[in-house]
Parts: sequence; structure tokens; C-alpha cells
Amino acid sequence: MAFNKSFALTNGLVRQDTASCMRIRIIANKVSLTLSNSSINNVKYPFLNFLIFMRVHLKTLGCRLNEAEVESWAHDFGARGHTIVDEDAAPDILVLNTCAVTQGAVRKSRQLIRKTHTKNPKAKLVVSGCYATLNTDETVSLDGVDLLVNNQQKDQLVDLTLDAVDEVAMPSIATEPNASSLFVRGRQRAFVKVQDGCRYRCSFCIVTIARGDEKSRSIKEIVDEVNSLHEKGISEVVITGVHLGGYGSEIDTNLYHLIEALLKDTRIPRIRMGSLEPWDLPQGFFKLFLNPRLMPHLHLPIQSGSDAVLKRMSRRCKTDEFRQIIKEARHHIPEINITSDIIVGFPGETEKEWLQTLSFVNEIKFGNLHIFSYSKREGTKAALMANQVNDAIKKERSKALHLLAETLKEQAMNKLLNNSCEVLWEDAQPADADGISTISGYSPHYIRVQTTTRQPEQLTNTITPVQLSAVKQGVFVTDHLTTS
Repeated sequence: MAFNKSFALTNGLVRQDTASCMRIRIIANKVSLTLSNSSINNVKYPFLNFLIFMRVHLKTLGCRLNEAEVESWAHDFGARGHTIVDEDAAPDILVLNTCAVTQGAVRKSRQLIRKTHTKNPKAKLVVSGCYATLNTDETVSLDGVDLLVNNQQKDQLVDLTLDAVDEVAMPSIATEPNASSLFVRGRQRAFVKVQDGCRYRCSFCIVTIARGDEKSRSIKEIVDEVNSLHEKGISEVVITGVHLGGYGSEIDTNLYHLIEALLKDTRIPRIRMGSLEPWDLPQGFFKLFLNPRLMPHLHLPIQSGSDAVLKRMSRRCKTDEFRQIIKEARHHIPEINITSDIIVGFPGETEKEWLQTLSFVNEIKFGNLHIFSYSKREGTKAALMANQVNDAIKKERSKALHLLAETLKEQAMNKLLNNSCEVLWEDAQPADADGISTISGYSPHYIRVQTTTRQPEQLTNTITPVQLSAVKQGVFVTDHLTTS
């Protein structure tokens, strides 16, 4: 498109592209195009032709909520007649969902924007997400950015994008009827966003600032979406939100009732939950796992094994309370895989507090850890705290925790060795010279499983029982698909 690099997104800015005689105005993050010559037609300006049928590529960084939003956009673009394509398929529109949870995520977001524009300079580039919302001026100044949609407008992103390219008549159907956009994107699991925002203000968290107040979708709306996904061939959904455990707080319901409804009113084979704050688990929550369709995996972020550090973080769960939660979970669900988040090097973290965290992690026996070196985020309370830990100490502690986490993961996997379980097969690699492909998927415990096959297409998006034969580089390997 001739106008792709001809303007920056600032409110009220008007810039004229003399090559195509167009005027472009940005008002409240919305682009409108006005042709200055009424005689302009599709023959003279061929870029107008592709607006009838556009190829859209979507990318995301960060959390499962971002992934859920991208999947929702993919569905909405498809419903309007547009096609979801790979980045190498010359997309007309590129949509990026950015992250700002750490300074590293901010850097990756900037790099992704630049890299994406460089690879497809003619495509219209739309940027959203936490980085774009928190750093509006910086984002719109980046070369190639055509439209910024902040977090408060995410639900309108598809409409705003189509308005931005001055959408003309669209075909009613542009893809195979009932085909899920996830399959086009190479996914067999769907992330379903059930709420946004968070009422809590952990002292390190910039996401709650970027996302705003809590807002939950109705149970009926979520049930209908899951049923629709199942009808389109999706076998597993992951329920996610910024503050998932707070679901329903403002609409007189809760997470227990939501999961109960999904188990009762849908037939999708597998349901998972995203990250849950440990203090949010409703009374009797673990009894829900008696239904085998609810996968035996919980990600419960503790962030530190030191109560003193947890207090400075403004976390609402102490280590003894967390121990009791884990004890109860394992009592009700013996094979449950408990994973967590740990922040290394939080302001003021002493050697004693760090060793408390290391000991706590070893005691709980997490199946996996997401480990983050503390990242100072302007606008948070932690950014103003004294005794910021230097990078060298963070790096040393992070390395030690990674080594422990790898050991604990291997121990957890060894306990499951030689057991049978069902795997949803997702990703197949190209066949080797002998015609053999490696295909992988996830066990109910959210542990990756690999096998080899000459017919990967027969396994993709199927759920089959397997024998967990070996552990190799943090992945279960099986060469035996059971028949029972």
C-alpha cells in the first residue's frame, strides 16, 4: 500500500500522500482515508482491489490472554471474509499483540514491530497490547506502524482495522465453511478469554495498570464460544484472563460456577485453566477435577518462597497458606502437575530470603517453573523501593533456580513414566529422508509428548492413548500408541 509508511499515528495529525492523492487522519486511534479526487478508481489505484479480500497475519508475545485475544481476532477477521495466513504468504494486514511484563518483553515488542515491518513493508501494520498501551508515543513513532489500538479498545480491533483500510464490500464467506482460524494458524488448542483486568495491585506488576479494571464475560457467552469451537474441530480450550480467579466478581458469579457450566453444557474433550492466583480458589474447587475432562494441571504463581518478600510484593498468600493449598490439591488429584512463577532479585531480596525461596521451591516439588529476573517497571511501587538487587546477583540466582527447576521437572516426569495417558497431537515436523515425521502434543498434565510416524496427518488434532516410555530433554517420548 502506497500510504503504509507515509504517516505517524498521533491524534489529529493529517499527512498527505501525494503519490496516491489521499489524506489520512488519525482520531482516537482510528484511521480514516479520504480520496481527494472523486475520479479515482480501482484500475488506477489497484491497492483498493485487495481490500475486497485481505490476507491477515497475527502475532503475539507474552501471556495466554494475549494468545486468546489473537485467536478471537482471527475468528472475527475470518467471519468478515478475510483469510488468516502465514507471515510468508504476503499478508495485506499484520496485527501484533505486544507485551510489557518485563523490560525484556518491552525490548522484544519493539524488535518484533521493526522486524515484522521490514519483512513485509507493504502490509498495513496494526499494533496493540500492553507495550503499545503503556508506550503510545514510542510505538507510533516506530517505522511502519499504521494503527495503534490500546487495551481498552481491543474488543473493537477488527472493526477499527477494517475502518482503517476503508473497507469496501466483503464476500460473505472467504474460507471453508466452519473451518476454524486456529487450524490455519497451526493450532489445535484454543485460548478463551473470560475476563480482563485485575483489582489487585501487586507492587511489581505493570499489567494491571495496562489492562485496567476487571470485566467478566457471561457464562452463557463463554459456553457458546466453547461449543462453537468444538463444532469447528477444536479439542481443547484453555480458560484464561488477567485475573482468572477473580472471574465473575462484578457479575455475581465465580470461577467454580463457570467451570461447572463448561463441564455440564459443553462436550469439548479437554478443558484447562490458565494462571490462577492461589488465594482465589473457591471452596470445593478441587472436586471439579473428578471430571476427567478438566485437565490435572494448575499454574499457581507464588513469586517467592520468603514471606518477607511476598509482603513487599503485596501478594495475598503466605508460604504456609500455599503449602496447604498444594497439599489439598494433591490429596484430591494425585497426578496433578503444579507449576508456578518465581521472581528472582526482587528489591531488597537478601541472601537469607533468596535461600528461603530456593528451599521452598525444592519442598513443594513444582513440575515446572517460569523464572523471571525482577524487571523495574516505571509506574509500579516496586520501582521506587530501595536496595535494588544488581544484575550480577539476579543472574547468579536465576541460574541456580533454573538448575533446580530442571531437576524437579525431571523428577515429576519420572513419576509418570510407564503410565498410560491421552495426548492431543498438535505439531508435526517435516518428514526426514526416510519419510518419518516427529509429532508432538500435550499430556493431560501439560507435559509435551513426542512420537514418530509415517502418517502425521492421521494423528494431528486427535486424542490418543499412549505409553510414556522415556524422558528426553524435558519431553516424554513414546514409540507405543496403545489401543485401549
